[in-house]
Amino acid sequence: MLQLDRVRTARSPQSSSIPVRQPAAEANRLTVLGVTISDVSMSEAIEIVHAMLQRLDDAAKSVYFVNAHALNLAAADGAYRYLLNSGAIVFGDGTGVRWAARLRGIRLRDNVNGTDLVPALLTATAGLGYRYFLLGTDQESIARAARYAATAFPGWTLAGYHHGYLTTPALNAQAVECINRARPNLLLVGMGNPLQEQWIHRHREQLAVPVCLGIGGLFQYWAGTLRRAPRWLRGGGFEWLGILAQQPAKVRRYLVGNPLFLGRIVCEACGLRRP
Repeated sequence: MLQLDRVRTARSPQSSSIPVRQPAAEANRLTVLGVTISDVSMSEAIEIVHAMLQRLDDAAKSVYFVNAHALNLAAADGAYRYLLNSGAIVFGDGTGVRWAARLRGIRLRDNVNGTDLVPALLTATAGLGYRYFLLGTDQESIARAARYAATAFPGWTLAGYHHGYLTTPALNAQAVECINRARPNLLLVGMGNPLQEQWIHRHREQLAVPVCLGIGGLFQYWAGTLRRAPRWLRGGGFEWLGILAQQPAKVRRYLVGNPLFLGRIVCEACGLRRP
């Protein structure tokens, strides 16, 4: 584990021209497979997270993104479903969520996924004195992701990073201590579903950080171990094909999970018992 900027004192965030939107209060919501999702545009999502960054509460505020895979997990696991709903806000990520909304006659305002929101947030709020910390993936990949982020987002301070292989209580305690010593405003946790949400939920009262985001595979893109699908493929709702081509081990998640998800949302929309 390598910590950057460990002894610098965090600066108080400066004032911003970005309008402050109260989290979830102004957002339309829908429930998909028992998980309540806020229907907002990407710009509104940035405003919501920025508002959270400016408020200091007793516990870290958790922001989650759910796609078809996460919602399948939530449908099968009541504890995970409860965990997601206990977050400060949940955004809808991907084609599956849009399909579920359209079955209710709702056209979602945007595809608010962590891979796009995090860079947009770091760019929109640059130069305001904020600090961020990266937690997740393996030692080598998180170091590469940190180097990329430090160059790509100079308007924020990279306070530190730590790998995500936290297999013992001692390693978890070490990671929490490392994060708190770095004094970030934003913690990005990339461990995949459901591990990242479970980790945030379990440790959020111990973390001296205003906001935690569960961001899935973002660090893999930043580290260069995963390439983003072409824009035309993403626009057509088939970004998962680009991921599957590079990570064939996820074949069951997509080729079994996607039809299962479709069956579940159709049953839910029709008032039938879902599988």
